[in-house]
Amino acid sequence: MNYDRVKVEETVMALLFLTMFRDGPVTRAWKGQDWETMNGLFERGWILDPKSKAKSVVLTEEGARRAEELFQRVFGLAPQAREATDAAPPCP
Repeated sequence: MNYDRVKVEETVMALLFLTMFRDGPVTRAWKGQDWETMNGLFERGWILDPKSKAKSVVLTEEGARRAEELFQRVFGLAPQAREATDAAPPCP
């Protein structure tokens, strides 16, 4: 799948902002998503209850479809960019 890696990286940075905190002289962020957001996804029926010791969550069928749709909408390449990347070798 071709996608805009810069947009993905920038979005991850924006999501890290949600969990940023100061730890002495450095700023840290939790690697997972914040609980309020995860609970919102659960309430929408897109994931199963995220409250567990597992480091991953289970997506529902609807959630998996929605995740792919959102990924394509947010990070998918415009048709002209897609044509250019189809000719280029795949990213490692």
